[in-house]
Amino acid sequence: MTTTATIPHPPRRVPILGDVLGMDRKRPNQKTLQQFGRLGPLYRRSFVGGVHLTFAGSAALMQELRDEDTWARYAARPYEQLVPIGGQGLFTAPNDSPQWQRAHEILMPGFARTAMSGYHETMLRVIDQAEQWIGEEREVTDVAAMMGDAALETISLAGFGHPCGVFTSDAERAPFAAALTRAFAYVQESAIPVLGGLTGGKRARQHTADIALMKSTVLEVIAARRRSGIRQPDLLDRMLHPESGAALPDDNIADQVLTFLIAGHETTGNLMAFASYFLAADPDLAEQVRSEVKTLTSGGRIDFDDVAKLRFTDAVISESLRLWPTAPGFFRVARRDTTLGGYPIRAGEWVFALMLAVHRDQEVWGPDADQFRPHRFLGDTKPVPPGAYRPFGTGPRSCIGQAFARHEARLMLASLVRDFELTTTTSKLDVEENLTLRPSGLAITYRRI
Repeated sequence: MTTTATIPHPPRRVPILGDVLGMDRKRPNQKTLQQFGRLGPLYRRSFVGGVHLTFAGSAALMQELRDEDTWARYAARPYEQLVPIGGQGLFTAPNDSPQWQRAHEILMPGFARTAMSGYHETMLRVIDQAEQWIGEEREVTDVAAMMGDAALETISLAGFGHPCGVFTSDAERAPFAAALTRAFAYVQESAIPVLGGLTGGKRARQHTADIALMKSTVLEVIAARRRSGIRQPDLLDRMLHPESGAALPDDNIADQVLTFLIAGHETTGNLMAFASYFLAADPDLAEQVRSEVKTLTSGGRIDFDDVAKLRFTDAVISESLRLWPTAPGFFRVARRDTTLGGYPIRAGEWVFALMLAVHRDQEVWGPDADQFRPHRFLGDTKPVPPGAYRPFGTGPRSCIGQAFARHEARLMLASLVRDFELTTTTSKLDVEENLTLRPSGLAITYRRI
């Protein structure tokens, strides 16, 4: 059997410090993707103090890592640094947390089909606000920010009945959204071994202020609902008034609200921004989306049941998530002594599965795996192995809101492409990393048709 010592590692290992050379504080996941091209689908970085970072980047390895009997979700350093933000929310709570289990039981029905149909009108209302903000023609100089703000308004209204007013003026972007973007960037950089210590005191103070702003926003949302006494068919009501059993403690309700505002805004907004780029860059693709929505709808309105029929629009979303999964990967820890790719892994060792690489595995996706081709998800294409496509995670800790996110993205993209011509002068994506992946400085001009 292969020995652990032979797991490939980057060149130029430095005595004592280890594999510190060649790391990228700003774009570590894209750097890791490059390393897979040189070292193969499994490699390891080792650092002073016995810290090891093991990376997996193929569909075959991901298939092994999906085995819940052998592997579990791991709360690595980036997750630990999110705890001051998300507390005991669904994303940051430990695997064995009884609060996670109780919150999951209470909130799961909030993403069933009946509940989703109730969110549809809110999504349409936010889209209308966005279109009024765009007007007849507007060059949006930061599409990721616009889409993130739209997603924030959507989850805030649909989930908690709280308007953020992101499209009410041309002022700076919503303070909550800006604070979250900065907080994610800080967490990612400070979580990198050795290099993380280089983050400065000024940024640390800003990080503390950003967390305080986000938490105060959440507490205001909860307090306003309690004062109103209003019952609404949303996620907050489910936590305050569960159908059975005890309600969540107030501090945990706050953690859950903040978690949904974070997850429901950052990743979904980035997804919609990536998809918008591909549609703006290829007028033929945009025309296929436009033709689909016009054919399926009457009077221009997209009803709830219409959204599931937007198959080509959904293929654009699926392919955007394949090339640029907004959550670039996730951590897995071995429950017992095992192997991965033929190498022994001891119980307690952990691996980062980089979906940015898994989704580009040529063994599954073919020699054009780096190209955007939404038709991969249409027609009689060969079924994709379960481990080859996991944009929303795996196992019981996979994203609870994925149906919400996909519905919102289909509705938003179909509406904007139906009503506007999208053009861009951006010839190549510049993708920044703030724990999530997001297009940086993406400018798109929207011109009403």
